[in-house]
Formats: sequence, structure tokens, C-alpha cells
Amino acid sequence: FVVLWIVVWLFRDSLEIDKITDKYVFVTGCDSGFGNLLCKKLDRKGFRVLAGCLTEKGADDLKRVAGPYLKTILLDVTNQDSIQKAMEWTKKEVGDKGLWGLVNNAGRSLPMGPSEWMKVEDFHGILNVNMNGVIAMTVIFLPLIKKARGRIVNVASVLGRVAANGGGYCISKFAVESFSDCLRRDINYFGVKVCIIEPGFFKTAVTSLEPLERELHRLWNQLSPEVQASYGVKYLEKFIKVQRLIMNAVCDSDLTKVTNCMEHSLTAAHPRTRYSAGWDAKLIWIPLSYMPSCVVDIGLKLVLPRPAKSV
Repeated sequence: FVVLWIVVWLFRDSLEIDKITDKYVFVTGCDSGFGNLLCKKLDRKGFRVLAGCLTEKGADDLKRVAGPYLKTILLDVTNQDSIQKAMEWTKKEVGDKGLWGLVNNAGRSLPMGPSEWMKVEDFHGILNVNMNGVIAMTVIFLPLIKKARGRIVNVASVLGRVAANGGGYCISKFAVESFSDCLRRDINYFGVKVCIIEPGFFKTAVTSLEPLERELHRLWNQLSPEVQASYGVKYLEKFIKVQRLIMNAVCDSDLTKVTNCMEHSLTAAHPRTRYSAGWDAKLIWIPLSYMPSCVVDIGLKLVLPRPAKSV
């Protein structure tokens, strides 16, 4: 029975949609990283790609290496007017066909560090992109997706399963997971499928060590003398060393492991609800998410430095 179930699942998972060249896909965050690579892959496959870029340089660079059917638009997912303008532009592009796919890929990770080091605005900066941006894009574009009975692909993270660091990033990714689950159950009656991508650690701008460390220094410098004393002068140095060790050990340079999951969610006749991309996602983070909280707590205590005035 188990072997039969596996064979049927693999066969079902391999089935693809037809008429790809008639289908439009809108991708956010296409200046670099996963979004940029995905647009190129979908363009080569024959999709009509609509790429939302934050900067003119990002849009120009993408258009130079893509085919004639890929089009770009400047998009700031934190700005309601920018999203509305992108939707009206998309509506004209897709016409009566509707929008087959919306890939909510745009995101930011900084600042990231101990929660006590953050100010309220540090949380809001990330949540506005990673959470509010995903919700706004989805709600505003949903009528076009319903028309095509298409797909919504939301990029979460393994840190949307395991809260391994402070700041707004983990919070936002937990929110993306929850929003996607609620949305999937609400709109499945209309033939719209919602998929969640849960990448592990990959070498992108999000995991680049230089900005991560620069932000940690900024956070440290804005702390009061009392808070700094409670952690100790050596804490920041040790924290950065641990962060370097972890990033160098687990970050994967093969971004196609993520974009292949995104592509499957858009081309499969029966897409999966969740896609875990990366060896660390499958072997570390996803298993940890099913374990008691004390296991993660103990693991982080063993890895991270201890504050000077800890009890």
C-alpha cells in the first residue's frame, strides 16, 4: 500500500498544466535573488512574465537579459498606490485571460538580532514589506487570479516555522504561513490554489554578512549604557562570530533549489501546499519545528553567547 501510494503521488506530482504560453505570472521583488532568477526561468519556459522591480536599474538589467514577452514595472509593496497602479497595468496586460500566477517574493530581513536591541520602527520596517506587502498584493490582485483560476505563491521561510532570532523577520514569516493557510481554505472553492515556499538559508542579499553585521553594530550603538552593560562588551563580538559560523556552514549557493519549487507550484497540475527548499530546511529546520520548544531553546542556548549579567 505504501509503495502504491508513493507511485501514485509521484505520478500525480509530475503532471503539468498545458498552454503555458497563454498564461501570465506576476512576480514581486525581481531586482535580484530568487525573484530575478525565477523571472528568467519562467520567461525561457514560455510564460508571459510581469516583473515588479523596486528600482529602475533592477528593471533595466532584467529586461536586457530576458525575451520580448517579459515586461517590468516599478513596484513598492509597502505603497498602496504603487500596488494599485501595478494591478491596473496588469489588468490591461492580461485582458480577459486573468492572471495565472502571483508570486509574492519581495522581502527584507534587516534589522535582525536580539529582540531587546530593537526599536518599534525596526519591527515595522520588516513587517510592512514581508507581511503587509504580501497581504496587500494578494487582496488587490485576487480578482485577476480568480478569473484565471490561478495560483498564489507566497515565499515564507524555515524561520516561519522556527523562531531562531529576534527582529521582525521571523514574525513576518510566521504571519505569511498563517495568512496563506487561511487564504487557501477560503478560496479553494473558486479553483485558486495557494502554495507556500519555505526556503532554508541561501546566499542572497538577505543573508549577506556585511549588511547583517553593519546592522548589528547600529543596534548595539543605539542601546542605553545600562542595556549594553547587561550584555557585556564582548557579547556583540561573540554574536557576530557565531552568526558568521552559521551562515558559512548552512548557506547554499544554488538558488535554483528555491526557484525550481516556485516553478513547480506554477506549472504542476496538482501543486503542493508547501515546498521546503534546501538541505538545511529538510534536515534541520522542518524536523525542529515538530519538536518540543525546549529542544530549540536548548539548542540556541548552546550556540549563542551568554550575556554578562545573565542569571
